[in-house]
Amino acid sequence: MTAERVNPPELSPPTGFSHAVVATGSRVVFLAGQTALDADGRITGATLPEQFATALGNLLTALRATGGTPADLARVTVYATDLAAYRAYAADLGRVWHRLAGRDYPAMAVIQVARLWDERALVELDGHAVLP
Repeated sequence: MTAERVNPPELSPPTGFSHAVVATGSRVVFLAGQTALDADGRITGATLPEQFATALGNLLTALRATGGTPADLARVTVYATDLAAYRAYAADLGRVWHRLAGRDYPAMAVIQVARLWDERALVELDGHAVLP
């Protein structure tokens, strides 16, 4: 895939996301929502950064199983049960993203939700990727 990240100067400079991504490729991958579930189906991690790392790792595992890489992500949506906590941990979450997915960000949104499928889950990520 080729991905052009577009961040118009008329918009506020993006931090932790890209305003738009133009993706060119031949395969579109839709990635299901991933939480901090381990292989046995149990939520792991007590803190938002711990759960975010596992959820992102799970999303990237699904992506890699399709032949994709983090650079192929065109869009990620983050669902958080506590937006204030998400903002408070933003720097930590950015470090987790850099460690697992690199320095390029897809188009992203963070949405606060009342709860997720598993009551212990603090965060869920889903996404779209475009593969060559």
